[in-house]
Amino acid sequence: MHSFSYKNQSLHCEQVNLADIATSTGTPVFVYSKETIASDVAEFKSAMAPLDCHIAYAIKASSNKAIINLMAKQGLGFDIVSAGELWRVINAGGDPALCTFAGVGKTEKEIRYALEQGIYAFNCESLAELRAIDSIAGDMGLIAPVAVRVNPHVDAHTHKYITTGTNENKFGVDITRIEETYATIAAEMPNLHIRGLQMHIGSQLTEIAPFVKAVEKVLPIVKKFQQLYNIEFWSLGGGIGIVYKDCLASGQPEWWAANPDHITIQGYADAIIPLLAPLGIKIIIEPGRRLVGNAAVMLTTCLYEKKGEAKLFKMIDAGMNDIIRPALYEGYHEFCPVKQNSDPLVTADLVGPVCESGDFQAEQREVADVKPGDILAEMSAGAYGFSMSSTYNSRPLAAEVLVDGDQWHIIRRRQCMEEIVTGECLPGEA
Repeated sequence: MHSFSYKNQSLHCEQVNLADIATSTGTPVFVYSKETIASDVAEFKSAMAPLDCHIAYAIKASSNKAIINLMAKQGLGFDIVSAGELWRVINAGGDPALCTFAGVGKTEKEIRYALEQGIYAFNCESLAELRAIDSIAGDMGLIAPVAVRVNPHVDAHTHKYITTGTNENKFGVDITRIEETYATIAAEMPNLHIRGLQMHIGSQLTEIAPFVKAVEKVLPIVKKFQQLYNIEFWSLGGGIGIVYKDCLASGQPEWWAANPDHITIQGYADAIIPLLAPLGIKIIIEPGRRLVGNAAVMLTTCLYEKKGEAKLFKMIDAGMNDIIRPALYEGYHEFCPVKQNSDPLVTADLVGPVCESGDFQAEQREVADVKPGDILAEMSAGAYGFSMSSTYNSRPLAAEVLVDGDQWHIIRRRQCMEEIVTGECLPGEA
């Protein structure tokens, strides 16, 4: 559930009227609910309590330092995929010793930095990467803690761009080769310490069955590695999906009662804990979207209306540079007017100002008949919203706001024009 609801016909985040934020900061602006994030963290902790479970927030979902700091204060570790994300964790007050470093293309500079900071483990994706880490660690006089990402070849039944667990994906070592990979580490790489095993089958999974299937397939390997290498953790990755359709309604318990088949944190835990408990091993989970996705909206203003021969267009001031999910992988976001009205819905395309035909947030959607100057809330915008945004068309990055009860705080100022060209120079000026 989340903390967005209508009060006196005005959409609120917790106790704050979103119209007040839009008036103060302008639009587009991302608005995060501290209460929603804290509630979801607490639900994960409670659901996974029967296990020795460590939660590592996947910061690629939303990497603002205020969000990272909020996670760190609740005792979370972090799933990182670059040296930049590790730097963000440290800068925000997080502990590098609670970080696992994933990704298929770690550079020598990144590996050295991570070793210097004392991360918990590298989640490695190929023998070539393992050999590189072994060489770099030896050069530094260190022993590098590693795990290998096993690809269990389980179809997550999600969009092809966010499926990661089949043998057609770039991620991980195929399950048929994982045992020989670990044997090679033990025999040939003296500067590596085998600390665990990792997997991640995809993002935005709305069914529990693929998680269970993956755990069942990898379970015998974990048992064998406990005996052979005394591994201390098994990371299951992340991937629990959130609500995109009916997002506003899902903030209420009644919606969940009426939709018992939708994946929940507790349902996920109940399905996998019986399989994991007998192992007596630390379990790491790496939620990203599930912790922040429903915890934010993006506010955008309707600029113009155009009635074409085939379509009705509502031009808004948020573009694909602000939220790229609809253009990139047909991502769906619900739109709610900040000011409720009883006017009939209209079928329209919500399109942005970016000079691309693919710059849309919704196509042929029944939406509120907003007029120029009206504010819309794009729901479920917390994950891969701002973190994937850009300055394409030289459009400044949006502002970000964190709501805490009846108070709100700017956690990122809107980018100014001068900042767009920071770092650029004419020939001879560098």
